Amino acid sequence: MRRITCLLLAAGLALAGPAFAHHSLIGYDQAKRVTLEGVVADFRFGNPHPFLTINVGPDRHAWRLEMDNLYELKEIGITRDTFQPGQKVVVSGAPDRTGASQLYLYRLDRPADGLQYEQIGFTPYLRTVPKGR
Repeated sequence: MRRITCLLLAAGLALAGPAFAHHSLIGYDQAKRVTLEGVVADFRFGNPHPFLTINVGPDRHAWRLEMDNLYELKEIGITRDTFQPGQKVVVSGAPDRTGASQLYLYRLDRPADGLQYEQIGFTPYLRTVPKGR
């Protein structure tokens, strides 16, 4: 019985490894945070991870923001229409290790309507804070 339990545990760990690796953020520098103000240029609500592109600064430099997985974002109420071109946002995230203009998105604030998106650990949250609060 002990041998079967050990084999089942080993098989479970072997299968969990690839799943965890998929969600690895190794391409992003988790020790750093970058905050940007910009305007939404595009929102790709695709599988496995949606991407938001924002234009930053007077030269409208494009930054690509990777978000949590599609299914968890759907569960908290994000849809393909949540982010529209022209919306002003303030974002914060872990920068790409290669220096590319890309972040893993941990926080997004949309001041016009108080929308806040936040990734805490492996869990995304979406809330709307009334203006003036």
